[in-house]
Amino acid sequence: MLRRLRLLTAGESHGPAITAVLEGMPAGLELPPGYVDEQLRRRQQGYGRGGRQRIEQDRVRWLGGLRFGRTLGSPLAMLIENRDFANWAEEMAPEGPEVRRRQVRVPRPGHADYAGGLKYRARDLRDVLERASARETAARVAAGAVARRLLEELGIELCSRVVAIGGVQDTSSVAGLSIAEIRERTEASSVRALGAEASAAMVARIERAQREGDSVGGVFEVRARGVVPGLGSHVQWDRRLDALLVGALCSIQAVKAAAVGEGIELAAAPGSQAHDAFALPAEGGPPRRTTNRAGGIEGGMTNGEDVVVRGWMKPLSTLPRPLPSFDWLRGEPAAAHRERTDSCAVPAAAVVGEAMVALVLADALLDKLGGDSMDELRERLALLWREPPPFAGRTAS
Repeated sequence: MLRRLRLLTAGESHGPAITAVLEGMPAGLELPPGYVDEQLRRRQQGYGRGGRQRIEQDRVRWLGGLRFGRTLGSPLAMLIENRDFANWAEEMAPEGPEVRRRQVRVPRPGHADYAGGLKYRARDLRDVLERASARETAARVAAGAVARRLLEELGIELCSRVVAIGGVQDTSSVAGLSIAEIRERTEASSVRALGAEASAAMVARIERAQREGDSVGGVFEVRARGVVPGLGSHVQWDRRLDALLVGALCSIQAVKAAAVGEGIELAAAPGSQAHDAFALPAEGGPPRRTTNRAGGIEGGMTNGEDVVVRGWMKPLSTLPRPLPSFDWLRGEPAAAHRERTDSCAVPAAAVVGEAMVALVLADALLDKLGGDSMDELRERLALLWREPPPFAGRTAS
């Protein structure tokens, strides 16, 4: 639930376009040419993507809220054309006579088809699947790119990586790596993994799934560095930042679980090995942490460490060798519907995860600082520590 920002997306997978309206961005934020398009390009990459990515060349078209490359403070309206609409113009026409040549009558286990058909009393399940498609995340990535620029202007960096695909783990450590170094290594990998050996093993796992007519899921991680302490709050359930981040990741299509830091592993660890101990430098100054198992959030608030969240993505539900299902209209057994899809979309989900984390952190920062322009935000951020915390005056004994 965003408090200061409002984001709405619209459009269907094979419709004319995907659109986004983002309200609440301060005036004066510079968006360099091609900045949003680069994030859209990253979303389309990754080994295991399907033929749709060869059709689309996602570019944002600005319809409002931007002038001469700067935000105006009014709602930002963005449009991303679906080039594939040319192949679906009759079946997905917003107006005109009904053309049902590609009607969907057999739901896919694990997809929104069945539940959405029940909810909306659809006779043609395409009315559901077109909006449930992950094509919608192009709009989120565009909006998230704007939030990312805001964070960059205020000293916060973002990156992501894939830590598992189809059971293949990348155990590479990020210790000692800058955000730029993490980005460089993951962008060089076709599956966005840090380790070269793990990357090759993940590609082999995807290829095996393709040969078997199957799909694979995995785990991705998003990291934000430079986040000021005190974003979020402990005072109400809907203001806890960890809850907002987990909810944002779980809103991504096919993501079934999310955690902050080592949240899942910590459930089995004793308390003495679960928490991040303080250490006071001998030369004085602020305390530091020896670990970051909490993922930068304690009590629903940022604590100054890297914010680290992970998302668990299930295998995609459209399979070349479909599972058993039934005809929605006739009630007869049938093989599940087949739609063009990916065999693995975890690398792309990591990029979408970055966008969602950027939106949540930007919203929390705006909630804390207030202000309607970038100048106000910078001034208020500089004043955050005008009154030093109690440990600031400590000297070595």
